[in-house]
Amino acid sequence: MLNGKKIILGVTGSIAAYKSASLVRLLVKQGATVKVIMTPLAKEFITPVTMATLSQNTVLSNFFNHDNGEWNSHVDLGIWADLMLIAPITANTIAKMANGICDNLLLTTYLSVRCPVVIAPAMDFDMFKHPATVKNIKTLQSYGNIVIEPSKGELASGLQGKGRMEEPEIILKKIIDFFDSKKKLKSKKIIVTAGPTYESIDPVRFVGNYSSGKMGYAIAEELANNGANVILISGPVSLSPINSNITKIDVKSAQEMYDASIKYFENADGAIMAAAVADFTPVSSTDNKLKRGKNNLNLELKPTKDIAGELGRNKKHNQFLVGFALETNNEIENAKQKIVSKNLDFIVLNSLKDKGSGFQFDTNKITIIDKNNKIEKFELKLKTQVAKDIVNKVQSLMFKV
Repeated sequence: MLNGKKIILGVTGSIAAYKSASLVRLLVKQGATVKVIMTPLAKEFITPVTMATLSQNTVLSNFFNHDNGEWNSHVDLGIWADLMLIAPITANTIAKMANGICDNLLLTTYLSVRCPVVIAPAMDFDMFKHPATVKNIKTLQSYGNIVIEPSKGELASGLQGKGRMEEPEIILKKIIDFFDSKKKLKSKKIIVTAGPTYESIDPVRFVGNYSSGKMGYAIAEELANNGANVILISGPVSLSPINSNITKIDVKSAQEMYDASIKYFENADGAIMAAAVADFTPVSSTDNKLKRGKNNLNLELKPTKDIAGELGRNKKHNQFLVGFALETNNEIENAKQKIVSKNLDFIVLNSLKDKGSGFQFDTNKITIIDKNNKIEKFELKLKTQVAKDIVNKVQSLMFKV
């Protein structure tokens, strides 16, 4: 059930490291390719020879193999893996990960991976419930890391409580379920628009906005991580997609974004219109730079084409369409009107009144309103987490069609 999956198994210095032997055996038995990275202290609890034998791969622990002069590249490992699983993970490693400390190969690899990260804590009950550990785990979850909660029972200290690393069979099931959940959007083709558009006044000036593209790119990555083939139609931003399931189409103007959206929507399963498209464009632009004169410059603007509105008019019964609204007043009512006028399935509402949301921020606070006027409000989150909420809503739509 894990055929072809490439998994990094991280092992840290816990008495529960003995369970990692069973875990790696189960992963390999399910068809996964497993590379084990052990912290120096982990080798005090279980030998690298055991893990190498069970994984059928050389165990990695140090940055360099001094005997043959080779370097264990954390960058290559980060690109290679489909999943990073750290089991057991200690309070010490959790704290370092939460704060970006990378003083061993496992931690450096963690900061380099492009794949999802799953952690299975193991520690004494008092350590697990300590406010510092609780805070650090929440921090890792805010980064998108998945936590497999420890179970309750007798601990190595002799105490009873929550802190036992979950059993390997249960961890395996959760990993299989995780990959299965990613297949929900497999073979689905979804368009995402992102970033601003630039409307030329002359060769060096334009009408635009402050959109960074971060929200649209986060949505594209989350869709691709869930198996979708994503057509990312992007205005001018400094970002680049990571997932190989994303095909990026670079555009500059609202007209170019309109043309690309119309072209690709016809054969798509749906579209999420996250771009901040300029509402107006100059009536005319010059081929030469405008010179400053003594008189005022009058710039005449005309409306750009309504991309979401046009897609909504052409939408088929088996397609979905999601819009975005950035409002400054009458937010809910204005968003509801857009759902109707553009034939949207749901709209994602941002308000400039919410601190930490909107253009340029890494965080966002949204409200999702669907065509049945159901309203869901979410707290302020990292845009990577907001993307998960939006994609979950898309999945609920797609599998009702």
